[in-house]
Amino acid sequence: MRVFLDFEASSLNDDGYPIEVGWVFEDGRSESYLIKPAPNWVDWDPGAEALHGISRAMLTAEGVSHDVVAHRLLDRLSDHVVYASAPSWDGKWLSVLFRAAGIPRHAMRLKDTDEAYVEAAVEVLSANVPLAEVSTIAREIVGHALEAAEQRPVGHRALADAEQARQIWLEVRRLAQRRCGP
Repeated sequence: MRVFLDFEASSLNDDGYPIEVGWVFEDGRSESYLIKPAPNWVDWDPGAEALHGISRAMLTAEGVSHDVVAHRLLDRLSDHVVYASAPSWDGKWLSVLFRAAGIPRHAMRLKDTDEAYVEAAVEVLSANVPLAEVSTIAREIVGHALEAAEQRPVGHRALADAEQARQIWLEVRRLAQRRCGP
C-alpha cells in the first residue's frame, strides 16, 4: 500500500533535525508525532518555528521520544511504498531520526510523490487508453492536479502536508477515471 509521509524540522541548517512526522496511507489511515529532541539536537531556527508553529518547549512537553517515533515509523511503514514530496529533505530527516535511534538509514527508502501520481494515472488509463498515449495523458493529468493543489494553502504541519499529497493522488485517480469515460 502507498503511504504519504512528511516531516517538519527545526531548521534547514546542517544541524537541523526532525521535530514532527506524519503519514497517511492511501486508504486514509494516518498517524503523526511531535518528536522530542535527542540530547544532541540543539539547532533551532525561529523562522522555521514561525512557519510551522511548533516551539521547542512544545516538543519537550508533548513530544514522543525520538527513538520511540523512529521504531514506530519503521514498524508501521517498512512493508509499504513510502512517498515524500521532498524526498531529499525528508530523507535527510528520516536519516537523522534513524541514526539517533540506532537504526540503519537504509532501513527505509523514500520515493518522490510525483512518481505516485504518474503511477496512479497510468494504472487507471492503461485499461482504456492506447498504450502510445498513456504516458502523455498521465503527465497532463498530473499537471492539472498539481496546478489545482497550488491554489490551496500549505499547512506546514507534517500530517496536513502528507494528507495534501494523498489528496493530490486521489485527484489524479479521479481525473484519470473521468478521462477514461463511464
